[in-house]
Amino acid sequence: MKTLTKSLPLQELPKPFTRFFGDRVVITLILAFIGIAILNQAQFFESLSFTLESLIGIAPFFLLAIAFAGYTKATGADGLIARAFSGNPVMTIFAASLAGALSPFCSCGVIPLIAAMLASGVPLAPVMAFCVSSPIMDPEMFILTAAGISLNFAVAKTIAASGMGLLAGFTVFGLQRAGFLHNPLKTKAHCSGCGPTFNANAKVEVTWRFWRQPDRLHRFIEEARSTGWFLSKWLTLAFFLESLMLAYVSPEWIGNLVGGESVFAIPLAAIVGIPSYLNGYAAIPLVASLLDMGMSPGAAMTFITSGAVSSIPAALAVYALVRKPVFVLYLALGLVGSVLAGFAYHLSVGII
Repeated sequence: MKTLTKSLPLQELPKPFTRFFGDRVVITLILAFIGIAILNQAQFFESLSFTLESLIGIAPFFLLAIAFAGYTKATGADGLIARAFSGNPVMTIFAASLAGALSPFCSCGVIPLIAAMLASGVPLAPVMAFCVSSPIMDPEMFILTAAGISLNFAVAKTIAASGMGLLAGFTVFGLQRAGFLHNPLKTKAHCSGCGPTFNANAKVEVTWRFWRQPDRLHRFIEEARSTGWFLSKWLTLAFFLESLMLAYVSPEWIGNLVGGESVFAIPLAAIVGIPSYLNGYAAIPLVASLLDMGMSPGAAMTFITSGAVSSIPAALAVYALVRKPVFVLYLALGLVGSVLAGFAYHLSVGII
């Protein structure tokens, strides 16, 4: 084996080998695990256990995302998705914002859909609206937020998700009309044939029973394999980083920073929420405890919305797909939108 490895250049090694050891995300993961093992052996085992348990917990959504990506590509349904979001720009932004706020997808499960839309030529404006609103709320999170915090807060958060999506969508639409943000997708991001321009007038041929055609079945297998690899490496990195934040970021520290009732706590909550937020479900008891510690409702809304957009899984999902200027804009829009949502909620409960 050593002789084979030394005698062949990296590009001539088997594809699984080069795909694994030639991937920057995989290399980062390996180095990170080695580093934490050297610095803190106990945390290494805790992070490894947390990462594995999180991957097992999300496995149903993971498999659903893979099946969804393969099915839309094999059947040709990705063309229908592109057509649905390629009509009147104003209407598609509204539709994407609302769909994101109400969709059942987690921030990881929506990656294939976002990639399919961008690769099919769907304009960036509705995609950005969907990207921003989707991680903030979903039906299951609405129920848990209503139970863990309050029904009023859950309803307000849903409205905030849609509003932040609208802000993001129309901002991108304006920038593109001014000549910016062309070719947003990374050339190496996961998608089959990134960059084609979608023709809204072209006939979309969909074969729902794709398995009857060998070429479509092959397309399904290839897309599922590619999506599975793409998701698995980024999710593993996301959960590993999340384990470190659980270990080293104290809720009491967050409470001391944003626990006051001053209006200045709202923009501060957005800044604190970006690096300290974990995920939508873990944030519910955290925000409930912060409210008990004296955080104003507006600051709590800002913290939970800014954190959702910039949470590790959501942020890595967007970063893996789009170019850096688009990613920076995504974070900026999430930050500004969350502050506006916080002030709006602050006013609505009669504090000011």
